[in-house]
Amino acid sequence: MNTPTSSPTVVPLDREARSRPDETSPLEACLLHAAAALDRPMTLAALHAVQSSEATGTLGVREAITAAERAGIQAAFGARKLRDFDTTLTPAILLLEGERAVVLHGVAKDGQLAIHDPILGEGIGEVARDELEKLYTGHAILLRREHREDILATSEGRRGHWFWSALAANRWSYTQVLLAAVLANFLGLTTSIFIMVVYDRVLPNEATESLIALTIGVGIALLFDFLIKNLRAGFIDRAGQHADMAMGRRIFDQLLDMQMRARKGSVGALASTLREFESLRDFFTSATLVAVVDLPFILLFIGVISLIGGPLAIVPAIAVPVVLIVGLAVQPILARLAEQSFKDGQSKQGVLVETVSGLETIKATGAARRMRARWEDAITRQSEHGARARAVTQLAMNATSFTQQTAQVMIVFYGVFLITAGEASMGALIASVILTGRALAPLAQLAQTLTRLNQARSSYRSLDALMRADSERPEGRHWLSRSILDGRIRFDDVHFSYPDQTVAALKGVSFTIEPGEKVAILGRIGSGKSTIARLLLGLYSPDKGAVLVDDTDIRQIDPGDLRRNIGSVLQDVWLFSGTVRENIAIGARRPRDADILEAARIAGVEDFVARHPSGYDLMLAERGEGLSGGQKQAITLARALVGQPPVLLLDEPTSAMDVQNERDVIARLKDEAQDRTLIVITHRTSLLDLVDRVIVIEDGRVGADGDKSILSRGARQAAGAKDGA
Repeated sequence: MNTPTSSPTVVPLDREARSRPDETSPLEACLLHAAAALDRPMTLAALHAVQSSEATGTLGVREAITAAERAGIQAAFGARKLRDFDTTLTPAILLLEGERAVVLHGVAKDGQLAIHDPILGEGIGEVARDELEKLYTGHAILLRREHREDILATSEGRRGHWFWSALAANRWSYTQVLLAAVLANFLGLTTSIFIMVVYDRVLPNEATESLIALTIGVGIALLFDFLIKNLRAGFIDRAGQHADMAMGRRIFDQLLDMQMRARKGSVGALASTLREFESLRDFFTSATLVAVVDLPFILLFIGVISLIGGPLAIVPAIAVPVVLIVGLAVQPILARLAEQSFKDGQSKQGVLVETVSGLETIKATGAARRMRARWEDAITRQSEHGARARAVTQLAMNATSFTQQTAQVMIVFYGVFLITAGEASMGALIASVILTGRALAPLAQLAQTLTRLNQARSSYRSLDALMRADSERPEGRHWLSRSILDGRIRFDDVHFSYPDQTVAALKGVSFTIEPGEKVAILGRIGSGKSTIARLLLGLYSPDKGAVLVDDTDIRQIDPGDLRRNIGSVLQDVWLFSGTVRENIAIGARRPRDADILEAARIAGVEDFVARHPSGYDLMLAERGEGLSGGQKQAITLARALVGQPPVLLLDEPTSAMDVQNERDVIARLKDEAQDRTLIVITHRTSLLDLVDRVIVIEDGRVGADGDKSILSRGARQAAGAKDGA
């Protein structure tokens, strides 16, 4: 137990929940406090990074456990009575009525409990057990510090492998599938045994009563077989659903947290990789898995044939290896074709996404012929490889069917001689034929199963490569919490090259921007201006040197804290499908309507939204199609202003606006940004009214840095040189 360092005070507990003065919910505040007490500090941005609920915007229990595990804390949620807590179970987060929460730090002998209540501040106080019992819901989150060596010992981190741990979490469901398969296969013996008994015992003796009794027994067995198979399907679906949720969430989290440097290939190729999750999931949640589970029971049926038919078991014993050899022989071919088909699918998806995204440009420039040629080439290659894979699979399936039919014919052929010699009965022969069909039935799907296995393996490899890509939030990493920044920015001898580029984008850039300073970054196309913006936002890390905010290397600051303090407008304007209000507030934490309206007014969104009947509920299509370029920029600028961040980073924020709108926006921005650090990246001289200082970037280096007057001096010098020439 972590002993409180301050003297405890008596804490009053009211039944009504009181709102906190800051933006953290009670559960968020409790988790931050408990993590600090366990020497695994977390940031508020780390909690926001795991949240997915748009409706409430607050941290849920599942998300709290995920955040704790990422920080190196073992976490478990469940029902526990207050009297069951001792020093080994603290600190723990107790969930109270009214969506409240407190951190339990210790239990005193006199029945007093040491708790931290975030509503009352940062300290630790005491409360009577009986009083807390009235508000306690009976559920708690138990926390325990993970050993640091255990966190670092595995690259998978505390949560385990993204795929295998999700399957392992549902091992009981898969165990139930196996048990159901055992029962179903044993019950499947009843039909053949029934036929054998009827032929050998009932018919010769005309035992009608025995026939009725046997029929009733077999009917009950078939009913149980029907129920068990349905249960087995339900177990597979349930296990697949749980694994689907766990894996799907982790894959999407990895996509969101992946470093920009680690992203490979086109958008379409990346989307195709994510779609492969469907193939992987289907393999473990479909009838294919049932066929795989049934394979070991082939030995059971051959054993039963040996018991009732004696030498007849030789036929299926030979047929099974033949089918297995054929199925395994085609696997290298199918594996190679599956890899080629996967690459072709990525290529096709890339062409499709590129075409849909740039349809207007394709039409306007007459590029349809070229895109059609690329599409047809991708389809042709995928079709050829698919046809080869289907041909090989069909060959293996036909060989299996041929072997199965041949085995049944050979059993009848061989059985006649055994019956003639008195070594087998007619009922045993018929039962052996049925059991042979049942034994070889799973093998009939073997070729198809192995084909899907190759597809699943290709999907797994591509997704595993994605999951191993460098993440912005590696497990066990602890950040400096900087929820509020002053806005002092320093580039210290920064060198940077984009992935797979041989020419450096920045070559030793150094400058300092003080809090509240207004600076424009100028330069020719490709000089490195926008690269500076990306590095400042932490989207990329310098190859050499450092980017510092408030004299702290931004690699030490939680990316969420950094970006929440920098309101940014990037050069590429991007809007999402949804309302205008949602697009403005998409990155803000619980924004108020007043904040959204004020940001919209400054950015000029109100100028066109106010005239529309739907107002801020106007639905936008993907990428804001239907809006002009200037309107899109206005919404993006409003998004940057929500929350009043201390730093504004604007990369060509008005390049698509008309002169009048731009003049109005600049005037409003000038008033709004008085107390903030402002960085404007632009080619437009009109935006220089917002700044007092300019930094000129030339070929990845700082070419000039000083007051705006250096631009006019430079222009006069250039004019003088021209006249002299």
